[in-house]
Amino acid sequence: MEATHENENLPVVMARERIALAAGAALLVAGVILVAAVLPAEYGVDPLGIGRRLGLTAMSDVAQQVESLSAGRAAGGGGVPTIAPQDRPYQQETIDFQLGPGQFIEYKYRLAKSEALLYSWKATGPVNVDLHAEPDGAPRGYAESYEKKERITQGAGTLTAPFSGIHGWYWQNQGKTGVTVTLSSAGFYKISHEFRAGEPARNKIFQ
Repeated sequence: MEATHENENLPVVMARERIALAAGAALLVAGVILVAAVLPAEYGVDPLGIGRRLGLTAMSDVAQQVESLSAGRAAGGGGVPTIAPQDRPYQQETIDFQLGPGQFIEYKYRLAKSEALLYSWKATGPVNVDLHAEPDGAPRGYAESYEKKERITQGAGTLTAPFSGIHGWYWQNQGKTGVTVTLSSAGFYKISHEFRAGEPARNKIFQ
């Protein structure tokens, strides 16, 4: 009689074991999904490195950037774009300067305060360069330097004028052979000034 009773309970035990195995498997799968997908995508946590390979961490990166931007705005830390309407046309130019051994040139744009200038330049040989400006109303010969470097062949960036005046570069060829400096710029400038030793200043008006 006892054996018959045990046999009757066997299906119930097996069913419970199957349920337990299924539940365990489901928990295991859920754990793998959590570690491999949810944590990288939602929180940027990627212990297995799978999320980075699948591109899931990019979702977290974007979310964090948006959150950071929102927090900055809420704290008054910026994030609001600055719009500066212009009453003149957008300009761009690419210009070459030939410098013999020991020669220098200064080339500057007239910018109003807060105006931006995008630029990129390169030289066929090492030059000394000084990116600087002369504020309107300053004493003759006064200049404010932004960046000085020696024996380099290129530079690029964005200059936002901290004051009204002429802003630009001094390049000097320190080598024993000629050098060509090529400048490309873009902005809302109206006039440029070119200065060379022993020569009158050359002014260019942009239409």
